[in-house]
Amino acid sequence: MSFVDRYLSYFIAVSMILGVSIGSIFPNVSNYISSLELTGINLPIAFLIWGMIIPMMLSINFNSIIKIKDRPQAILITVIVNWLIKPILMTGIAILFINNIFSTWIDTGKASEYISGMILLGVAPCTAMVFVWSNLVKGNSNYTLVQVIINDLILLFAFAPIASFLLGVNQIKIPLWTIFNSVLIYVFIPLLFCLLMKKIVNNAAKIHMINNFLKPVSGICLVLTVLFLFLVQASEVINNPFQILLIAIPLIIQTFLIFFIAAILMRIFNQEKSIAGPASMIGASNFFELAVAIAISLFGVNSGAATATVVGVLVEVPVMLSLVGIVNNNDYLFPTRAKSFN
Repeated sequence: MSFVDRYLSYFIAVSMILGVSIGSIFPNVSNYISSLELTGINLPIAFLIWGMIIPMMLSINFNSIIKIKDRPQAILITVIVNWLIKPILMTGIAILFINNIFSTWIDTGKASEYISGMILLGVAPCTAMVFVWSNLVKGNSNYTLVQVIINDLILLFAFAPIASFLLGVNQIKIPLWTIFNSVLIYVFIPLLFCLLMKKIVNNAAKIHMINNFLKPVSGICLVLTVLFLFLVQASEVINNPFQILLIAIPLIIQTFLIFFIAAILMRIFNQEKSIAGPASMIGASNFFELAVAIAISLFGVNSGAATATVVGVLVEVPVMLSLVGIVNNNDYLFPTRAKSFN
């Protein structure tokens, strides 16, 4: 284990504090980084995500992908959790906390917008960062890639009707370029890069050596991603700390619930850690670029819905790292080899 990986949680905590500090002291830096976008996708963060996911993609054995059709259970569980259970669960938890438990502290108008933003997060399962979480739990890279691609295909057709129904609006106009560019930037470009590298090097031992060299780089990129996210959103953290806390609590609870629902289903259907770990995290993680873009287009940049999606961005990495710890340390839910559930 590299020095960065060994103390990753400490580096993350420091990067959160440092990001907020720099963003509040130097708001022009925050504004400049925020402006470097392509259809809602922040380009500096995209480059850092490449640094995180390329080591995993280098380990993909493309000749073995066809064999995944013989193990469809985890794919089916992922689809059911992401597209049937999670949207309904997120909606119920958002209403319970924002409209009821926290109603004393939240204005009625803002409450409705907060709930809308949380629903958008609930209907947008992860596209890119799941590669990072999969890598940290030593996930099956072939299976993770297939799960992400299937998720993206469903996203194109299912996001709009599900979100429209849960939000109670007549029609949601999906920013297709956000989805297209996200899949292109986060999946296909690094995948193409890894294919070309394998073709050029044409030596499995050398590819393994390159991968080992890049693994510490992956951890550094994760730390810098957190720093950038908190730097960009520093004003939100400084100006609305209590509201952010109120939104963060149900989001964190929902994340843990959906993770354990997926994990238990994976365990019941006898899936080992390398498949069950990443699959449990796809639903727990969010496609926050899409959620933020739609919240802004529907409700405005200063709306409560936009704020809720931003809180989703801020809590995601620390919470997902805690789930990585659970996967790596719970041998009963996530056995290295498949066992019967009893």
